[in-house]
Amino acid sequence: MDDTRLQALRARFPILGRSTYLVSHSLGAMPAAARERLGAYADAWETRGVRAWAEGWWSMPVTTGDKLGRLLGAAPGSIVMHQNVSVCQALILSCFEFTGKRNKIVYDDLNFPSVMYVYEAHRRLGARVEMVASEDGITVPLEKLLAAIDEETLLVPISHVLFKSAFVQDVAAIVRRAHEVGALVVADLYQSAGTVPVDLAAWDVDFATGGSVKWLCGGPGAGYLYVAPRLRDTLRPRVTGWMAHARPFAFEPGEIEYAADWTRFLHGSPAIPALYAAEAGYEAVAEVGIEAIRAKSMRQIALLLDRARQHGLAPHVPADPAQRGGMAILAVPEGEAVTRELLRREIVVDHRPGAGIRISPHFYTTDAEVLRAVDEIRAILDSGAHRRHLADGGTGF
Repeated sequence: MDDTRLQALRARFPILGRSTYLVSHSLGAMPAAARERLGAYADAWETRGVRAWAEGWWSMPVTTGDKLGRLLGAAPGSIVMHQNVSVCQALILSCFEFTGKRNKIVYDDLNFPSVMYVYEAHRRLGARVEMVASEDGITVPLEKLLAAIDEETLLVPISHVLFKSAFVQDVAAIVRRAHEVGALVVADLYQSAGTVPVDLAAWDVDFATGGSVKWLCGGPGAGYLYVAPRLRDTLRPRVTGWMAHARPFAFEPGEIEYAADWTRFLHGSPAIPALYAAEAGYEAVAEVGIEAIRAKSMRQIALLLDRARQHGLAPHVPADPAQRGGMAILAVPEGEAVTRELLRREIVVDHRPGAGIRISPHFYTTDAEVLRAVDEIRAILDSGAHRRHLADGGTGF
């Protein structure tokens, strides 16, 4: 990406004018267009009132999903929007019973804890959870994971890119093994969509979930659920609501009759403002292109890690560049306090226990910003400037 185009893109993200913003793995920078879209939402509510539902709001969980689907290799209609990944995972689980022999769930111990909480709660309904341990805290041994998936396995929930190490898992290989024994795979795309290429159809994955908060620059409240077309008509979620009904406005009492399309995977009324905002992020990512984003990301992560090694800072990422997502994680002494000092200096990153300081260049990041962040970490450690923060509390964000 040439400097002229980069500067033009940066101008569309206001926070970049006042911060070195390297935290898109947690909350992507807001595109200015999101404010315009939220204004359009307010205008519709103000001027059209209840009529806005029939004029676009009601269908937004599907139409917004289609805009995202074009980035993820998903068939039209196969992505529907929800509030967050926990809701999506719970909805998937509600399609199944855990009373028979096929009641096993397999995942790794580097999976995102919020996802674990949802699956662990289903032990009460008879689910058996088998957790595959990482051997280095960075990668998940593929052969061990594949070996754990057997004829008693029902679901395999995995993170495409791990939140603690940026390790990229081989979704296609895991899907192949799962399908050999009749199991289904749930891919969490939260740390990949928008920065690492995703092709749901080519992977033949059964389900996928994620959110718009991070690399998609779409803000909070716009989670998404993908269901493979071959599964659509066979599933009857217990987590449901009126939007999933074949005739939602008939207000019929009794058991639900599920819609014949992907709206059967909706539930209650959607978070309309979040969907307006999310579309602005999707359009920005689509304009740059995922392949271009990935190429730049790999180059800047390599640049960052080289500088870190020069400063004696240890990377907490896979050695193979092809196995790294969009983050660099540095195992920095007293990393939480160092992170607070970086934030005070308007270098926006975050810290995760057991991993380190997470730093994420995105398509709007300059090389100078990447290098400055690493140089400042070294300077903070050398000066002891972080020690004022050692006793501070924090939210973790």
